[in-house]
Amino acid sequence: MKALRIAALLVSLSCALPCSAHVGSPDVYFQGQAGPYHLVVSVQTPQMIPGVAEIQIRSSEPGVRQVKIVPLYIVGAGSKYPPPPDVLKPSKDDPQFFSGSLWLMATGSWQVRIEADGEKGSGTLAVPVAAFARNTLPMQRNLGVILFALMVLLVCAIVSILGAASREGQLEPGRRPEAQQKRRARIVMATVTVIVLGLLTFGGWWWKTAAADRSNRMIYKRPKLSVSLLPGGKMNLGIGESEWHSRRPEAVATNLIPDHGHLMHLFLIRMPQMDRLYHLHPARDNSGAFVDDLPPISSGHYQIFADIVRESGFPDTLIAEMDFPETAGRPLAGDDSAAEAPSLAQTAPQNLIAPLSGGARMVWERAPGPLASNRLLWFRFRIEDASGKPVQDLEPYMGMSGHAEFVRSDFSVFAHVHPDGSAPMAAVLLANANLPGASPDASLDASASQAHSMPGMDMPGMPMTPNSPEVSFPYGFPKPGLYRIFIQVKRAGRVETGVFDAQVN
Repeated sequence: MKALRIAALLVSLSCALPCSAHVGSPDVYFQGQAGPYHLVVSVQTPQMIPGVAEIQIRSSEPGVRQVKIVPLYIVGAGSKYPPPPDVLKPSKDDPQFFSGSLWLMATGSWQVRIEADGEKGSGTLAVPVAAFARNTLPMQRNLGVILFALMVLLVCAIVSILGAASREGQLEPGRRPEAQQKRRARIVMATVTVIVLGLLTFGGWWWKTAAADRSNRMIYKRPKLSVSLLPGGKMNLGIGESEWHSRRPEAVATNLIPDHGHLMHLFLIRMPQMDRLYHLHPARDNSGAFVDDLPPISSGHYQIFADIVRESGFPDTLIAEMDFPETAGRPLAGDDSAAEAPSLAQTAPQNLIAPLSGGARMVWERAPGPLASNRLLWFRFRIEDASGKPVQDLEPYMGMSGHAEFVRSDFSVFAHVHPDGSAPMAAVLLANANLPGASPDASLDASASQAHSMPGMDMPGMPMTPNSPEVSFPYGFPKPGLYRIFIQVKRAGRVETGVFDAQVN
């Protein structure tokens, strides 16, 4: 068994737990306007950098003849010198669907710049993509068995050859070895075995140490989030230092920029029942820490997610856990919100109606059939008043028609998604501000567009117009399981939250 462990060290690297800015949800889903064409984009990011990202794009309008893609950094010198573009392949079955792959050669905050050419001319769109190594892959089992067998054969050969040389190397032709030569050969073979096993042990230790050091340098590690309660119902949050970030000052950067007007979006979810959600926005004080006057909070153990965006456009979602006592707190104000729901264990999955205040309700306009993981889905929600009529009083909530949080029951997945997609809007604005002839908020024009079905992507058409009673979100579940979905909209100055559960295959 010891030899087996040594061989395993020689043929594989240690695996790290997957990490990402959106916890456990690294792929990017986005809709935007490339000139006259509305495009829906799916980017499946690689697990290791350098690596290959898989791209799928569909135009809502016919007439697109060619789609080109090119990777660029969002900021810095790398954003000014694009390499030659790659041309995506059109689908044989659907001329509006294009797919292909793209190499991401280094860690950092990238953009996939998309150029669409067709009957209405050309247009360009930039989609932010955070590129980072998530884990290392173990060696294939069959290959490991073969290499281990070859190693054992090589060790046996070395021991046998040196033993034979010691036993018979000085004998005259035709003479048989005597007891003294045999004894010497056994001593040599035992000595060689100890030396070879010692070398293998040392080599395994060196390999494991080198692999761990390499992994620590390459694999993304989110900064630690420290949380403490202060007198007077205040909460203090500190963002720890991260060598992974500081080693990449140009590609990742460390300073923060506002996203939807806030440096931090904080989510508190009571564990394990997920029956309380608090969406807060702590402010930064002079010491660099974040401080928040807590609203009324029900006691319990909470999972904490803190969304921030770096000045390069690179997003981080920091995590922590903490026990909160029953807190009287201040009344909710501004963009802060809270939601109550039945315990996840008590709620039947696939509920399609969520009650809101004043007898209103939110309806999940879900297509029939099971929900599948690892594909783009469209989540459409309609808000109705107490009489069952579509409301006409929805207001922008932090500049968007709505916000959605997708959380897996074991908290291994958390994604904060907007109607334009899963990329943070601060990164979207940074990326599209550098497009030739584009205004800094050109990317947000996509919110008023329509989306239609895509091969391999469940995306029913959904008009998004001012005062529409509906809101939708493009997103793909990264893995099967039970999820709770929080949908947040704003009516008459009040944030309303619809809570839905979904079983994903």
